[in-house]
Amino acid sequence: MPNEELLSLARDIAITAGGLARRRRVEGVEVADHKSSPVDVVTLADRETETLIRSMLADARPNDGFLGEEGGAATGTSGLTWVVDPIDGTVNYLYGIPHWAVSVAVVEGDPDPLTWRALAGCVTNPMTGEVYTATEGGGAFSGNQQLFVTEPASVAQSLIGTGFGYEAAVRAKQGAVVAGLLPLVRDIRRFGTASLDLCAVATGRLNGYFERGLKPWDHAAAALVAREAGAVVTGAAGAPPSADFILAAPAELASALEGILAKLDA
Repeated sequence: MPNEELLSLARDIAITAGGLARRRRVEGVEVADHKSSPVDVVTLADRETETLIRSMLADARPNDGFLGEEGGAATGTSGLTWVVDPIDGTVNYLYGIPHWAVSVAVVEGDPDPLTWRALAGCVTNPMTGEVYTATEGGGAFSGNQQLFVTEPASVAQSLIGTGFGYEAAVRAKQGAVVAGLLPLVRDIRRFGTASLDLCAVATGRLNGYFERGLKPWDHAAAALVAREAGAVVTGAAGAPPSADFILAAPAELASALEGILAKLDA
């Protein structure tokens, strides 16, 4: 299936699922469970939205694999895997902060960000109606507008996004890194939704973004959006982005940030 057809399916599913999640938010949010810590929550809407996405994909692409945040993995026979975050930014969702997303990507190969090849992806914020899309080699878009990263004049004039883990000890280390970085840049932003942060690099709302501890579904679609908009998207020491580390920024800024962060994180 050509990448544009895969993207059309990803976009339709993300928008439909986003509509469900938004309706459930209006009706009221109920916490269903906790994951890595008492503050790392799962809502009933997370599970219901992923079930809807999985059902739509099974109808349209029954031979493809699936990797979702809530429902785990299922192996397919086509060589393609759909990587899905039904609600990225669940804490924002829980608190009624209108900054959360539905992320749907399709990758070739095993569902491992160290080895996969992302073909198409869609990230949508159902509260604002923004829809970000990308295909491999086909560019990145917000609606019909093609996206291009913004190269700042210097590190000192860069607005940088980041995020923190859910475990207190991890957050303490991440906070120390941010404290060291803050005097060196224009400012830091922490919005709470990794997929939208990566898309913000693509739009120029952020000059760069970095984080440790992301799951594959957090960045599968959005990393492709950022890359197709011209960002360097990398892991540590040139490795592919993974749970270990992800950095997205225009080339010169990415190189400078990688060196700074390596020293701060040593």
